[in-house]
Amino acid sequence: MQQTLIYSSPQNEFTDLSILQIQTEALKAIHDYLYEQKLIQLMPVMLSPITDPLNHETSDARINYFGQELQLTKSMIFHKQLAIASCTTKGIYIMSPNVRLEKPLKRDSGRHLIEFSQVDIELREVKALKFMELLEGLIISIIVRVKEKCTKELKSLGVSLRIPKRPFKIFSSEELKKKYGEDFEKETSLKEIDPFWITDYQREFYDKEDPKRPGHYLNYDLIYPEGFGEALSGGERDFKYEILLRKIKERYQNPDVFKFYLDKAKEGKLVASAGGGLGIERLVRFLTKIPHIRDVSPFSKVPGEYYQI
Repeated sequence: MQQTLIYSSPQNEFTDLSILQIQTEALKAIHDYLYEQKLIQLMPVMLSPITDPLNHETSDARINYFGQELQLTKSMIFHKQLAIASCTTKGIYIMSPNVRLEKPLKRDSGRHLIEFSQVDIELREVKALKFMELLEGLIISIIVRVKEKCTKELKSLGVSLRIPKRPFKIFSSEELKKKYGEDFEKETSLKEIDPFWITDYQREFYDKEDPKRPGHYLNYDLIYPEGFGEALSGGERDFKYEILLRKIKERYQNPDVFKFYLDKAKEGKLVASAGGGLGIERLVRFLTKIPHIRDVSPFSKVPGEYYQI
């Protein structure tokens, strides 16, 4: 079958239009599913005085606007918590463009971009398992739609998609680390044939501590099988001022940076919630079985590469 190509950039001069058609159907499936689940869509925030501190090193993307320093959004974690606390809706979602200036060593990972999009979701007053159930339904809905609507495109790419069954497997990061060492996520991804969950990561201050197990967290990552790696990162949220302040200090972060957010917590204006962000380009890479994420979309930007339009 003859390929239809769209111009991308000098780094990756053309992108197969079949990939973009699959992406289009995946995005339609996401909107339809979240609409059926009665989630409200918000528009994205591109600039903010604060953004996600993340649990790994990146370079901040900042601008100075009339004397105020603003950052390009790494994720809408704080905005989601503030939004879900200020309304009584079941949940919210945003198709959010993010900028994370990852270090060049991520160049060959096959799954990192410095500019990407994710569907950022937050559910009000739910536990981790409830959010995980929502995401399992979402992933299955996406795969079903792509299989139904993109038969020709999947065939041209030589891809056969498997529809996973619920519930997805759940693994503890602690147990996997004992079994596989520091590369436990990669090793487990290579062995599994369906998406699965890994829980209890040591990371951001807003991830909720397990009250029954000090030093453990009620968070989760959704991992694709076949070596495609992380799909989504999320967790339940801590929302009480004293707990958030303690955890910020434990991580040697500056509480003044998060003053507006902490003030809302101090005023009792945050609520219990759970959420996460599902990377769109990583989703498309998994659906199309493309080895490197640079090839799934036009004008992609990989850490450590030089860019031209």
